Amino acid sequence: RRKNHTSPFPESPPKKILFILVFSNPLSLFIILANIFIIVGILLNRKLHTTMNWFFLSLLFADLLAGAALPSISELTINNKRLDVHYCFLKYLAPNFLFLSFLANLLIVHYARYVCILQPLHYHCSWIHRWSGLHILAAWTAPLIFACLPVAWNQWEPQSNCTSMRVFPMPYLYLETYGFLIPSILAMAFMCVRMLCVARRQLKNITKLLRSVNKDQVPTELEQQLELRNAKSTASVSLIFLICWLPYIACLNISLLAIKNDIDPLINTIVTCIGTGSAAAVPIALTFGNQQYTQFWKDLCTRFCEGCCRGKGREQRQIKPKENSSSGYHASSGLCTQCC
Repeated sequence: RRKNHTSPFPESPPKKILFILVFSNPLSLFIILANIFIIVGILLNRKLHTTMNWFFLSLLFADLLAGAALPSISELTINNKRLDVHYCFLKYLAPNFLFLSFLANLLIVHYARYVCILQPLHYHCSWIHRWSGLHILAAWTAPLIFACLPVAWNQWEPQSNCTSMRVFPMPYLYLETYGFLIPSILAMAFMCVRMLCVARRQLKNITKLLRSVNKDQVPTELEQQLELRNAKSTASVSLIFLICWLPYIACLNISLLAIKNDIDPLINTIVTCIGTGSAAAVPIALTFGNQQYTQFWKDLCTRFCEGCCRGKGREQRQIKPKENSSSGYHASSGLCTQCC
């Protein structure tokens, strides 16, 4: 960001670099490894090769790239020296494109789930299902075109420093923030609320049917499980919005204010790290709420555990006398049960 010479805040690059190393780099590594873990689990599980999961797989790839760009996004808040015009544009446009494509893929995933839940009988005939490849392509090409607009919009001045003000015109930043980023987040929040309302209405209908069949005022175990699942879904959506999206919205607004106002550069760096990192963690939070995406690794661990336990059982049976072979077998079976 641009810094005036009359700024009351002293420059503190070592503190900002230390914060990036302590917070942004470990978070970036965690997001990369978690996405690779989930992507491999989806690709190797044939049961998950559906249209909805192809959308989610594209989102995971976008999140992986956005997580890899987290340290560079945080470093953009540090004062930049004079650089080549092509390298300067690449330094700013590449992370911007990755986060735009991440939000576009996340928006498509939410919309696909929204159509599937609100119109379950017509989902397979809907355009989002029939033209899934085209929507995945649009989720990558549209952000790329929008991210490259500053190249044609901007007029680079010679002998100028590489700052965000030189790369991104203010109208472009306002259009991106208040025309795409924040409206996309609000649209996803609206779709989540609508899906929760539909789920709540269906839960009430199921409860009425169960009570009419059982003719009992005491809630059954199935009713309690459904109520608990609905409460968990509501709590998870609320926490994701409060913990992940509100810091990102604050990050966007503070970044715009920091361009023309004297805001402590260290505060801008901290807000950027927290805001972008929390937004990039949304797909991982959505993934671990669905056990299907980690089922491959669970099955793999179970088979590995069973193999180890059988090997231990064979060793025990070889050591023990033949007359105690039956007891050794039961012991090994109990050991296998404990391990698995």
